[in-house]
Amino acid sequence: MRGDNSFLEANGMEINFEWHAKSFYLACLNFPPMKSMKIIFSVIVVALLFAFYGGPKIKASAKDVFADNVDSTINPTKDFFLFANGKWFKNNPIPGSETSWGIGDLVQEEIYKNLRKINEDAVLANAPVGTDTKKIGNFWGTGMDSLKADKLGLDPLENELKKIGLVKDVKGVVQTMIDFDPLEIGLFYGGFYVGQDAKNSEIMAVNLWQGGLGLPDRDYYFNTDDETKKIREAYVKHVAKILELAGNDATLAMKMSDGIMNFETELAKNSRKLEDLRDPYSNYNKMSIDDVTKTLTPSINWRNVCVAHGVSKIDSVIVGQPEFFSSLEKTLQLTDIEVLKAYMRFHLISNYATFLSVSIDNENFNFYGKALSGAESQRPRWKRVLDSEESAMGMVLGKLFVKEYFPANTKKRYNDMVEAIRTAYGERIKKLDWMSESTKVKALDKLSKMTKKVGYPDKWKDYSKLVVGANSYCENMMNAARWSFNDMISKYGKPVDRTEWDMTPQTYNAYYNPSNNEIVLPAAIFTIPGSVDSLIDDAVVYGYGAASTIGHEMTHGFDDEGRNYDAKGNLVSWWTSEDSAKFQVRSAVMIRQFNGYEPLPGKHINGAASLGENIADYGGVLLGIDAFKKTEQFKKGEKIAGYTPMQRYFMGYALGWMIQQRDQELARRLMTDVHAPAKWRVLGPFSNIPEFYNAFNVKAGDPMWRADSVRVSIW
Repeated sequence: MRGDNSFLEANGMEINFEWHAKSFYLACLNFPPMKSMKIIFSVIVVALLFAFYGGPKIKASAKDVFADNVDSTINPTKDFFLFANGKWFKNNPIPGSETSWGIGDLVQEEIYKNLRKINEDAVLANAPVGTDTKKIGNFWGTGMDSLKADKLGLDPLENELKKIGLVKDVKGVVQTMIDFDPLEIGLFYGGFYVGQDAKNSEIMAVNLWQGGLGLPDRDYYFNTDDETKKIREAYVKHVAKILELAGNDATLAMKMSDGIMNFETELAKNSRKLEDLRDPYSNYNKMSIDDVTKTLTPSINWRNVCVAHGVSKIDSVIVGQPEFFSSLEKTLQLTDIEVLKAYMRFHLISNYATFLSVSIDNENFNFYGKALSGAESQRPRWKRVLDSEESAMGMVLGKLFVKEYFPANTKKRYNDMVEAIRTAYGERIKKLDWMSESTKVKALDKLSKMTKKVGYPDKWKDYSKLVVGANSYCENMMNAARWSFNDMISKYGKPVDRTEWDMTPQTYNAYYNPSNNEIVLPAAIFTIPGSVDSLIDDAVVYGYGAASTIGHEMTHGFDDEGRNYDAKGNLVSWWTSEDSAKFQVRSAVMIRQFNGYEPLPGKHINGAASLGENIADYGGVLLGIDAFKKTEQFKKGEKIAGYTPMQRYFMGYALGWMIQQRDQELARRLMTDVHAPAKWRVLGPFSNIPEFYNAFNVKAGDPMWRADSVRVSIW
C-alpha cells in the first residue's frame, strides 16, 4: 500500500502489511478504538485523503508546481527531502488540530468544501426515504447535531450496555462477544471476518486474527522508554475516566481500569510483533473449526459463532496466530468477571465515543488525539462528520464525484502510464543477473496478468439495505457497522468478486491486492492540488504518480510478502530456493539501511517491518525512471523553471511525500506503522539510485551518498 504517513493505522493502519481487503481489516484490528469503523475514517482523515481535481472547475496556475516548495538554501546533496519541500514546511506549520500536515491535506481541504455543500443541499432536498440523497441528508443532520448527542448521552448504546450488565460468567462473556461482532469493536480478539483464502484465491474463507487491545500495538505494553511509560499511565487514567462517564464512581473505575490494563497486557504477551505479522506463511494456519474450539479455545465454540453470523456450512477456518487464541482462553478463565464486563463496557463506549456526547468525545480525543498523537485541539466537527460519512458510505459519495472530477482523458493518461510501468518492469526482470530463467518466466507471467483498476469501479456497491435515519449519529454509525459486517459475511460461499474495490475513488491512496494480483489506483491519488492534470509536465507526473504510486504498487507484487503469491493470487512458493535466498540477501541490505535511520533520538525505523514498503518505494522510483526515459520530455532534455527533466522527476516524487509530523505522532508510527516516515521514503530509495547521483551531482562524502558496497540492488 502506498500510504502517505500522515495517517493514523489506523488510528491503522495504514499500519500495514500487504494491502488487500483482508489486510485492511487486519490493519484496523491492531489499532485503538474505534476498531474497524473508526480506523477507516481515521485513515481517511489523515492518510487516506481524497480529491478529484482535473475537471473544469480548477484554474491552472502560471507558477511552476515547485515554486512554493523548494528551499534553495539547502543543498540537495545533503538533505534532498528538505531541499524539495523545506520552503513549504516553513510557511505551513502543522495546525493545532492536526498531528501531521502535507500534500494530501491540501487536496483534502478543497474537497471538504465540496462535500459539505453536497451534504447541506441534501438536508434541504426533502428527498424520498431510502434514496442516496435522503441518506446523506440524514447522516449530516444527525452528525452535526451535537446538542442532540449531548441530550441522548449513552442512550444509543443502552441495549448493549444492558446486555453487558446481565453477564454472569465466561459463557455470558463469550455470547456478548459474538453479539457485538457486527458492531466491529474487536472485543477480545481481532475479529471474525470473511476474506479470500490465501492459498486458494477463488474461495472465501473465515479468518481469525489477534487483537483486543486498546493501545495501538503490543509493544506499547512492554517498551520501557519514558515516553511509552507515560502513555501507559495516561491510558489507565483514560479508561477510568470513560468508565466514570459511564456511571461508575471514581474508586471503582480506577480499580476496573487497572484490571483492564492487566488483562490487555496478558493478551499483548502472546500477540505477534509488527514485523512477524508480515510473514504470510506463519500467519496462515488452516484448522478444522472443531479443532480450533477443542485445542485452542474450549470456551468459544467457533461453529456456533459461525452459525450465529449466518455461516452454517463450514469445515475449517484460517487462524492467524494460534498461540494468541490459546492465551485468550487462559486469560478469560483467570480474569475476574467484573473486569471482563468493564473491559467490554469500555471498548464499546470508546469505539463509538466520537458519535456520543461532547464529554465522552473530548475524553476520547484527550488520550488518542493529544496524549498519543500530539494534536492540540479537536478538528472542526463538520470535517469529522464528513470523515465518518466516508467510512459509512463512501461509495455513495464517490459516485457523485467521479463524473465531475475525473474526466476520460485523465483516466486514459494513467491507464497508459500503468502499461508503461508494466513494460519497464518486464524489461528489468529480463535483465536481472541474479534471478534464474525459470523464476523469470513465472515472474513475467504474473506481471502480465496483474489487473489494473484506475480511477473508479465499473460496478458500484449497492447501499440500498443501509439504514440511515434521523434518530442519532451513533445509531447511524452502528447501522453502518452492521451493514458492513453483513456485507462481508454475505460473500461466504459465493464466487470471489474480483471487480470489487476496497477504497473509494476519492481516497488519496492506492493498494496492491495479492489475492487478486491487482493494483487499485483511486482517482484522487493522482491529484496535485491546485493544478490541472493535463497541464503538468511528464517529469513531475512520472515522479509523483508513476513512481510513488503505480510503480510502488506494482512492485508490491514482488516484495518480501507479495512475491509469495502467484499469478492467480495463491500463496504458493514459485521461486527457486536459490533465487529466494538471493532475494533475501539483497533485501537484508535494505533492512540494515533503514535500521540505521534514527528519526527521533533513540528511536529507529524498523527495517524488517517496513521492508515491503521500502522495496516498493525503491522499485517504484526505478520503474518510473525507465518509463520516463521513453517520453519526449526526457529525450528533449529542456529545462523548466531551471530544472532538468530528471531533476524534476525526483522533485515530483518528493512532492508526493511533502508531509510533516508532530514528534508524538512520529514516535507512534515508528512503533505501529509498516511505512517509514515520509522523509526517509525519499532519502532512502534515492540514495540507492545512480540516476539521482547524476542528476544532482552527488559525490562521495555528501550525506546523500552511499558507497556501492552498501547500496541496495534488487530490481
